[in-house]
Amino acid sequence: MLPSSLPSPPAEWRSFNIGQWLRDLGLEWFGLNLSVNAYALFILLGIVAAVLIVNHRLTSRGAEPWVVVDIALYAVPLGILGGRLFHVITHPADYFFPGADLWRVLYVWEGGLAIFGALLGGAVGAWIGARLSGIRFWAFADALAPGILIAQATGRFGNYFNQELFGAPTGLPWGLEIDPGNPAIPVGLPADTLFHPTFAYEGLWNVLGALVIIAATRRFNLQWGKAFALYLIWYGIGRFSLEFLRLDVAEVIFGLRSNQWAALAAIVLGLAIIIVQSKSHPGLEPSVYRPGKEWQPEDGVDSEDRYRLGEDSEPESEAASVTTTSGEPAPTDK
Repeated sequence: MLPSSLPSPPAEWRSFNIGQWLRDLGLEWFGLNLSVNAYALFILLGIVAAVLIVNHRLTSRGAEPWVVVDIALYAVPLGILGGRLFHVITHPADYFFPGADLWRVLYVWEGGLAIFGALLGGAVGAWIGARLSGIRFWAFADALAPGILIAQATGRFGNYFNQELFGAPTGLPWGLEIDPGNPAIPVGLPADTLFHPTFAYEGLWNVLGALVIIAATRRFNLQWGKAFALYLIWYGIGRFSLEFLRLDVAEVIFGLRSNQWAALAAIVLGLAIIIVQSKSHPGLEPSVYRPGKEWQPEDGVDSEDRYRLGEDSEPESEAASVTTTSGEPAPTDK
């Protein structure tokens, strides 16, 4: 029998008190209460997934293993900063009103990271990190394309635990149950109203997009930023469409939500990258590294026989006798 609705996680699942968990295990001496929010946990898992994917894609093209970490040290913080600023700017009513606690602008763990702002901030950080690491920026961006979609899909589970970013009412079997009193629920709706799980739709769209980008890269050798351009187009189309279902408050400009305008900009930018890069770089990238910045792996042992000595033998350099011009062995010091 199919379920008639999709339940939301209870409120107590939104955060996990590590300190209390340790005390329950018998470590009464641990007095700190360290809470981990589900939203932050899924964001972190998404970042880890993206790093693993990018590392695989870069090293398969000859990059130094884990050079992605050097780049992520700049891209991730600036991405989080850009995502938060974009969210606050496009949702000013949530943070700026009489009596508002302005410190909540910094409460990222409560939710509210706009992907388009994260892309802008992360791009700046990635450019800095790639420049310092000697990696071509577009090579890194192409390696990141499927990884960022997987990261976004993973992060959307945090929205599920926070009961946020759901869509319009629906009677579909996978309609989402939302706790009554949620500020995003329009006034006047019955308490048992079900809603579209738009975050789940976006997550599925992102996973499919990652598979499409991987397949297209293998089939068409997408380089010079073209794989990343495909990401911008794919995500932009999905986000623009899903915004019509979203209920969360957002700035509306000329009849479209702010994120829809950002999605259209992403699509246009993706198309522009493909056109410009196809004309500027018709061939393949010679390397993921900029000229003169190539990484050379450390030389290992070429062969065992080169360094291994027999039990009853001496190294060739020592065992060979030094001969004189007459052909007789030269005397050796004893």
